[in-house]
Amino acid sequence: MRRYLRFVVPLLVILGLLAWATSAVVGVTSRSWFEKDLRLRAELAVHGAQEALIPQLRARDGRGIRRVLDNITLDQRVMGAVACDLRLGRVAASAEYPAKLGCDQFRATMAADPNAWTTTHERRTLQGGPVYASVMPLRDGEETLGFVAVIHDVSYVERREADTRLFSLSALLILAVLASASTVIVARSDWAMWTRQMRRSLQGGTTSPEFLPLVRDVRALAAELAADRAHGPGPWTPERLRDLLAGELHGERVVVVSNREPYIHERTENGAPRVVHPASGLVTALEPIMRACSGVWVAHGSGSADRDTVDASSCLRVPPKTLPGRAATALTGDDDEAEDGYTLRRVWLTPEEEKGYYYGFANDGLWPLCHITHTRPMFRTEDWAHYKAVNQKFADAVCEQVDGDDPVILVQDYHLALAPAMIRKRLPRATILTFWHIPWPNAEQFSINPWAPEILRGLLGSTILGFHTRAHCNHFFDAVDTMLEARIDREQHAVVLGAHTTAVRPYPISIEWPSRWAQSAPPPAEARRSVLEELGLSPDAILGVGVDRLDYTKGIEERLGAVEHLLDRHPELRGRFTFAQLAAPSRAIMPAYRALAERVEALAARINARFESGSYRPVVLLHAHHEPPAVFRYYRAADVCYVSSLHDGMNLVAKEFIAAREDERGVLVLSKFTGAARELTEALIVNPYDLDEAADALHAAITMSPGEQAARMRAMRNLVAERNVYRWAGRMLVDGARTRRHMRLRHRLATDTPRGGTFA
Repeated sequence: MRRYLRFVVPLLVILGLLAWATSAVVGVTSRSWFEKDLRLRAELAVHGAQEALIPQLRARDGRGIRRVLDNITLDQRVMGAVACDLRLGRVAASAEYPAKLGCDQFRATMAADPNAWTTTHERRTLQGGPVYASVMPLRDGEETLGFVAVIHDVSYVERREADTRLFSLSALLILAVLASASTVIVARSDWAMWTRQMRRSLQGGTTSPEFLPLVRDVRALAAELAADRAHGPGPWTPERLRDLLAGELHGERVVVVSNREPYIHERTENGAPRVVHPASGLVTALEPIMRACSGVWVAHGSGSADRDTVDASSCLRVPPKTLPGRAATALTGDDDEAEDGYTLRRVWLTPEEEKGYYYGFANDGLWPLCHITHTRPMFRTEDWAHYKAVNQKFADAVCEQVDGDDPVILVQDYHLALAPAMIRKRLPRATILTFWHIPWPNAEQFSINPWAPEILRGLLGSTILGFHTRAHCNHFFDAVDTMLEARIDREQHAVVLGAHTTAVRPYPISIEWPSRWAQSAPPPAEARRSVLEELGLSPDAILGVGVDRLDYTKGIEERLGAVEHLLDRHPELRGRFTFAQLAAPSRAIMPAYRALAERVEALAARINARFESGSYRPVVLLHAHHEPPAVFRYYRAADVCYVSSLHDGMNLVAKEFIAAREDERGVLVLSKFTGAARELTEALIVNPYDLDEAADALHAAITMSPGEQAARMRAMRNLVAERNVYRWAGRMLVDGARTRRHMRLRHRLATDTPRGGTFA
């Protein structure tokens, strides 16, 4: 009932106000009509008696004029009439004419030239109430002899006006009540019918077409919840993922293939290999999965000392013995520390292949094409040739690492869009799970790529193709619909190309929980003290942090512009607020990235020149690679973390900041153009292009009370803990395992069928 009152009460109020306004308009209109009627009646009466009044007025025959005026006042609406000369003297008046209303009271209605005088009408107020006076000149030819004033009783007008108002108001109020009642009745009826139909649809009965989208969504949500419950209670952990894989995949190895490797070996000055953990969201997400489920990770060996640390088959056991950033060797299978280890298989590329495949087609073409950040994508035929060749090289390396003819293979990101179809060609029964880590643009944008159909066919070699959001899935369907002769099953969220079906699903990626980097980081107070000392800041300084590769999609220029706006709008923060930008070098051989680095450095220098005072610098640009322990130290020290991506598939920096804040302090300011903004709604969501809005959000973050910070951070930590990377991997692998069982069953039925086509 309360639900209906929330609707009915505002409706009654609105209709009541409408009724009041309508009655007021009706009242004014009816008064105007009545007054017009009085004027016409008075003018007709005087004009009709004018021939009798003029001779008597010349003769000043008061008795005769009175008789005429008495005849005029026979109308019950006329109180009286009076005849006056031009000197405002009373000549005669009707019997009931108000004595207090003398001729001199009509002086204001007379014109300076009597011959130019016209009829006038005005409202008057007597002791008995309101009256209406019509004053009309009496003319004999061109000569004006005097005037007649007819006084109307308008009390009946007000009575009728009040009656009209009351009637219209009552009618509209009754209409409002009837409309509200009928609305409630129809709503209850429709709700009951809708509920019955929905229950019938969910129970497997006939479904009306208009219910199909909702029923699909409800069933998908129910299936997701059931899947989570079916594979063990509690949060997703490495142990739960291992148990799940043991049950679903019977302990078989998983093969992951990506361009980026999880550990890079770089040669130091003394020639010893040094382990570097790359700044990559893909590595952040996948490395904990490989620790949990073991297997093989196939990746490009890009480090200067990578060849020195592998065996004859280009493989090594990881993770290394020591922390990233220190001299290290690889683990062996007999080492106690290898319990959570896996095999890294490195693929070697020539400089020409790396330039054409990685820097050329992947990052000069697909990257700007998919991110839509106003950087022109470049597509060159020679880059495409290298892209195809390198994808084949990765596909061959994967096929060398599998144990059987139906392995489980995870293909990662836009660098390897052709690999799924290439692997499928060699291993038709493989379960290939492909995840596209960056946004997928709309069909018109994607068609800019001259080889767009080939990219689509390559991805459709997958068993399951995953994106961060449902919107990216829909964009992919639109691209297939526009460019390929394929059947799109939108009910099952799948694409059928030839005889092969590819399921297209959203799998929002996340980070490990709890984060091993957060667990090994110093406590927040200690981290803050060390970071502020490192930056030369006072203990009461306000610290903002940004953590990114130096990439034009990350909105670093817009981020620093927001800091400048903040200091412009809030001078009291000058000398107190410092923003530290950790910018890892990225793709420095590409002109667009070199130009970006120069612009960012120039912008930081200009802002510092504007606001620096003594040792104070509002922007600290740390243009260097930072290992995860250092990054998490900055996360814990910060008062606010600003993620300003101009377009992003998910963005794991936002989730890493949340994982680092066990103290439930700090505020996340998050671009609305990230996939994470759809999940982390307790962050301060901004448009990074709107510098005023971003500056206001930074100020709100700085001045936010500890209680509100804790409430927001607690909600986001609960969400990231529940939807962690093990859940992401578990959902993809469970879906893949189910598909694999169906494929095995079909294969077994096909091989067991006699030649005649039927079973004996």
